[in-house]
Amino acid sequence: MARMAGTPGTPRVLRAMNDRAALDLLLEHGTLSRTRIGKLTGLSKPTASQLLARLEAAGLVLATGTTAGRPGPNAQLYSVNPAAAHVAGLDVKTERIRAAVADITGRTVGDFRLPTPSHRAGSAVEHVVRALEGAVKAAGLSRADLHRVVIGTPGAFDPSTGRLRYASHLPGWHSPSLLDELAAALPIPLEYDNDVNLAAIAEQRLGAARGHGDFALLWNEEGIGAAFVIGGRLHRGWTGGAGEVGFLPVPGTPLVRNVVKANNGGFQELAGCNAVLRTARELGLDVPEGSLEDAAAALLRRAADFHEEAASADGGGEPAGPYAELLARCATGHAVGLASIVAVLDPELIVLAGDVTVSGGEPLRAMIQAELAELAVPRPRLVLGTVQTHPVLSGALESALATTRDEVFDTSR
Repeated sequence: MARMAGTPGTPRVLRAMNDRAALDLLLEHGTLSRTRIGKLTGLSKPTASQLLARLEAAGLVLATGTTAGRPGPNAQLYSVNPAAAHVAGLDVKTERIRAAVADITGRTVGDFRLPTPSHRAGSAVEHVVRALEGAVKAAGLSRADLHRVVIGTPGAFDPSTGRLRYASHLPGWHSPSLLDELAAALPIPLEYDNDVNLAAIAEQRLGAARGHGDFALLWNEEGIGAAFVIGGRLHRGWTGGAGEVGFLPVPGTPLVRNVVKANNGGFQELAGCNAVLRTARELGLDVPEGSLEDAAAALLRRAADFHEEAASADGGGEPAGPYAELLARCATGHAVGLASIVAVLDPELIVLAGDVTVSGGEPLRAMIQAELAELAVPRPRLVLGTVQTHPVLSGALESALATTRDEVFDTSR
């Protein structure tokens, strides 16, 4: 067990360590009896009883019922008090802000979606405040009930300047005073992170990367990005730009200079949603209406369905035709960029995430895995992301909860 701050071995510190262990077990299991907590922590029944009484008095746990219906005497059940703290997360994109509030157990208790089209009046600060207020209201709370807010955006705020970089397409978010204005408008602990980093946190804590301390996540939606977890921790880079692989120069695309001003080129042009649509048109496929991201996802979904149906009909043979070719070219595009990433990082695992790539399903994943094996010496396992409902927002809430739990559950103070 990790040693907490304080004098090593003092009764106060040991009690706090036991308290945190019990709270973490309650978060994992939902409800537990005193006897079960004692067995899982190795504490005696009297010590477990004292622990639970202490946590109940502090408002951190609740008595939530009994083990009625089981053999033997009924036992009191306990759970973490969901009202002990609340956090909020925001996922910012060019056309909308999605906000949600979760209680300390991680249960979402309110959410809100604020459209932010380019013609809509209001600053970035006003939009953030409105989205947050909507989620707080939906949760039946007030802003004063929030312990922390985590905001996820494309790009990243440079820690040396406080300015958003790598996201020139996000209007209204590039003012040098933006963070100060947000802090003034929301006197709550605020944290900011790259949206793909937050998607990686969601997969690490809730999804396909659970139990993995070294992995890369490749994200393909409105743009291509990546997140790198090394030794269990996110690697953000000196300016917060680690993972901005959409600009990565790769074979098969023209060399683009001044990519920040051009906002295109490289890996994005080879495997992003625009590349999927371009390939589909070359193959004579009908391109659905809608945003580039939605149209590309729909095409790859159709291609994956066709692949599975054709493979089943042919008894496992290799499907042919334009949809099969679309998947093959898309797989090659992904693998070319990933080959450069794995050559540098050699990760244990690569999580494929974002609507565009995930829509290709298992057929696309398997093709990328096979292509990457031909292009790179390291051969990490590729898996599809499993946090597919608002992964950035889920990561923002998980990030906020991790810090807040450390603060609220610290009974050593």
